[in-house]
Amino acid sequence: MGERKDRAAVVLLSGGLDSATTLAVARERGFACHALTFDYGQRHRFELEAAERVARALGAVEHRVVRIDLSAEAGFGTSALTDRIAVPKDRGEDGTVPVTYVPGRNTIFLSIALARAEVLGAFDLFLGVNAVDYSGYPDCRPEFIQAFERTANLATAAAAEGRGKFTIHAPLIRMSKADIIRTGLALDVDYSLTHSCYDPGPDGTACGRCDSCRLRLRGFREAGAKDPLSYQSEALDR
Repeated sequence: MGERKDRAAVVLLSGGLDSATTLAVARERGFACHALTFDYGQRHRFELEAAERVARALGAVEHRVVRIDLSAEAGFGTSALTDRIAVPKDRGEDGTVPVTYVPGRNTIFLSIALARAEVLGAFDLFLGVNAVDYSGYPDCRPEFIQAFERTANLATAAAAEGRGKFTIHAPLIRMSKADIIRTGLALDVDYSLTHSCYDPGPDGTACGRCDSCRLRLRGFREAGAKDPLSYQSEALDR
C-alpha cells in the first residue's frame, strides 16, 4: 500500500455509506484523494451536505461539486430520484431494474471524473459500486467497470501518449453490505455523517423503507453494528 503514497486519485463521493467507505479505502491505500460529487438534480439533496461532511472528515485534499441536470425536465430521466415519481417502498428483489435507476448516471459520472483525472495527471479513479447488495442497476456490474476502464485507456491523450494507464477501482464491488460496513468501521468511517435514503423527510430523516434504507439497515444488522442514523418508521427491525 505504501508505494502509492501521495499519488493523486479521483474518488466519486455521493455522501452515502458505500462512497464514504470507498474514500476511506482510497485514503488507506495511500492516495491523495480528490473527491468529486454530483449535483444532478436529485430529490434527496441531503446527500450533498453529507458528501461535504464525509470529504472533510476523511481528509480529501479537495472536494468539488459538479452541477449537471439529469431530470426529465432537462430532457433526461425519467427516474424516481430526479422526477416526481414515487420512490418504491418495501420492494422485493425481483431482478428488475427499479424506477430509481437514473439513465446513464455512472457512465456520465465516470466520464467527468476521467476528465478531471486527466487534468490532475491522475490515473486512478475510485467509485463505490456494488454488485452483491444493491438495487439491480446495470451500471454497478463488474462488466461495466471493466468496459469503462478499457474506454478510458482508448479515449484519453494521457493514455494514448503513454503517460500512464488508467485504473478504475471498485473496491466494494464484490462485498456484502455487512462487509462494507465492517471495512468502514475498521477504517474509522463515521457513518453518522452519511446519508443513504432516497425519500427522506423534510428534516432529512431516513424513511427506512426504500431500497437504499433497507439494504443499509440489513447490512448493519448482519455486521452486528448499530446504524447511527434516525429513521421515520418506529417499526423497523434494527
